[in-house]
Amino acid sequence: MKPEEKRIALLIDADNAPASKIDVVLAEVARHGVANVRRAYGDWKSPYLQQWEAALHPYAIRPMQQFAYSTGKNAADMAMVIDAMDLLSGGSVDAFALVSSDADFTPLVMRILADGLKVYGFGERKTPDPFVNACSLFTYVEGLGQSPVSADTSLQERADPKKLRGDTRLVLLMRNAVEAASGDDGWANLSAVGSQIGNQASLDSRNYGYQKLSELIDAIGLFDLRRESQTVLVRDKRVLAKDVAG
Repeated sequence: MKPEEKRIALLIDADNAPASKIDVVLAEVARHGVANVRRAYGDWKSPYLQQWEAALHPYAIRPMQQFAYSTGKNAADMAMVIDAMDLLSGGSVDAFALVSSDADFTPLVMRILADGLKVYGFGERKTPDPFVNACSLFTYVEGLGQSPVSADTSLQERADPKKLRGDTRLVLLMRNAVEAASGDDGWANLSAVGSQIGNQASLDSRNYGYQKLSELIDAIGLFDLRRESQTVLVRDKRVLAKDVAG
C-alpha cells in the first residue's frame, strides 16, 4: 500500500444492501483508498443472505456472524456500530465506507465525522435522506457500473433539467460552491467547485443520472461553462446579468 493511500474500513449491513453490487462498490471505494478492513454483518444462517455468502470469499470479505437474539431487534446493526467505534478509537483506519440503506446508522456517521474522518456511504435509492445527507459522499448503488451505451439511454435515466432547477437545496449548494471558489471575474475552476461541494454536503452527480459534475452543472441551466485546454471553468449566470445591468 502506498503511504499516501487512505486505509478504509468497509462495513456492510448485509441485511440492507444488494450483494450484486459489491464489485462496483469495491471499485468505487478503491478511488478513495484501500479497503484494508472488509466486514459484512448478518445472521449467516438466514437463507436471505445466500447471495452475500457467495460473494464473501471472492472479495475477501470477512463474515461477522450475529444471531438475532429477539424479534424486531437488529443485533447485526449493533455489532457493526460497536466494531466501527473500536476501529475509530484504534486509529487503524483513515476513513469508513458504510454499505446500507438503513437510516439508523446516521448517528454513527456523525460520530465518525466528528473525529475528522470521511464516511463514504453506499445504498439503494430507498435510503432515507438523513443518512444520505450525513455522509461525506453518498452514492446510490443503482447508478454504479452503468456506462451510457447511447445518448438516448443516458437521457432516460437523467433527472429532468426543470426538476434540477426546482431543487432548492441543490441549486443553493452549487451557487454557494461556485461563489466560494470564484475569482474577481466570477469564474471558478470546476475542481475547486467540486472540493467546495464536498466540504459542504454529500453530492454525487451520478445520483442524478450524470456521469460528471460538469454535465450536472450544465444541465441545471443556471451556470455558464467554459473550457480552456484541460480546465473547465464555471460561472453563475447571475454574474453576467449583473454586469450587463451595471
